[in-house]
Amino acid sequence: MATTADFRNGMCLELEGQYYFIVEFLHVKPGKGPAFVRTKLKNVTTGRILDKTFNAGVKVDEVRIERRPFQYLYRDDMGYNFMNSETFEQVSIPAEQIDGVEFLKEGDIVEVQIHAESGTILTAEMPPHVILEVTYTEPGIKGDTATNTLKPATLETGAEVRVPLFIETGEKIKVDTRTGAYVERAK
Repeated sequence: MATTADFRNGMCLELEGQYYFIVEFLHVKPGKGPAFVRTKLKNVTTGRILDKTFNAGVKVDEVRIERRPFQYLYRDDMGYNFMNSETFEQVSIPAEQIDGVEFLKEGDIVEVQIHAESGTILTAEMPPHVILEVTYTEPGIKGDTATNTLKPATLETGAEVRVPLFIETGEKIKVDTRTGAYVERAK
């Protein structure tokens, strides 16, 4: 059992039979009345964000999670198949439980969060940045660099991102998997 004083970002809670990650929290001490904690919770199964307020000092059920590296192998009708890098066991994870799934390619290592007691998989997180090849983009017009204009580009995974005009087909770029935004050319 944990109290509201133990809250931290990324902590996993069990509320009403559902698992939630704390996205952000704020301890509030109004001038009049008791203190409380305002939180934003992300539902593990649906991915929806929930605003919830707790009275200060309330006890909540903390879920102990373990983080393990898994390597992406292939996709089939059951979902995305991964292999545990330590035990070589294979598991299938549905797309809803993978953050940044559109940037996933074969051989990528993701961090899988597993419920410590039951062994069930909660989520899989991509690394913050990945390097992908641009498979198609319109050619940039020479001299059109006065504005910070972006054009659509298709990546090797099939995802589409907006890139600057100077990026050409065949170049490798770094993409932020959390926002889906172009970061820079790969070195």
